[in-house]
Amino acid sequence: MEKLFDNKVALVTGAASGIGQAAAILYARYGAKVVVSDINEEGGNETIAMIQKEGGDASFIKADISKAADCKNLIADTIGKYGRLDAACNNAGIGGEQGPVSEMSTENWHKVIGINLTGVFYCMKYEIEAMKNNGGGAIVNISSILGSVGFQGAAAYVAAKHGVVGLTRAAALDHAADNVRVNAIGPAFIDTPLISSMKGEALEMLKSLHPMGRLGTSEEVGELITWLTSSKASFATGSYYPLDGGYLAR
Repeated sequence: MEKLFDNKVALVTGAASGIGQAAAILYARYGAKVVVSDINEEGGNETIAMIQKEGGDASFIKADISKAADCKNLIADTIGKYGRLDAACNNAGIGGEQGPVSEMSTENWHKVIGINLTGVFYCMKYEIEAMKNNGGGAIVNISSILGSVGFQGAAAYVAAKHGVVGLTRAAALDHAADNVRVNAIGPAFIDTPLISSMKGEALEMLKSLHPMGRLGTSEEVGELITWLTSSKASFATGSYYPLDGGYLAR
């Protein structure tokens, strides 16, 4: 496998499972030293073990990205451990409550926005500062197909993921001259443990929403994350890349 990230350091939030875990493992396979971050310490350490089993270099740093101080400390600890930051994937997020706007609790609204949108801002604020200090870098923010369309019963999530796309574009313009690239990815429904536990008609209905007739895999998303933060995507910034099996083409 080509070592796209030799002598580079990559950070992945929400890396205890699913897309984040797959991205962290791929970064290591491509030669990066990887900082695995999550609030789930057990899952984070499982990711570390998987990377180390393949001979990779990885460290776990616990952080709640809804807290600015945690994000600041996460980047400071990354620099303290590895001396630099070259690539970051801001993946941590939650689904939140399901239900119509009129019945949604204000607590749920603030929690979803706080993690899925404000948390991305906090991470980028400190990631970009660190990247500027070593001549540049690249960031991928994980939005969703729901960053460009609506979805019944998920107003807070939809609003946050739309916000991530706008935040990505603004940050890309702000820091293009600093050699920091910022892009967003919009995955459709991905075959993670949460979704794969669904059975029968419910699972088939979910698959049918995608013209390709299946769910995406975390590894497929991970490949786009690593590509976008590699030198192969050196002219890509300020864009939103759906990865959706045709979901948005309908």
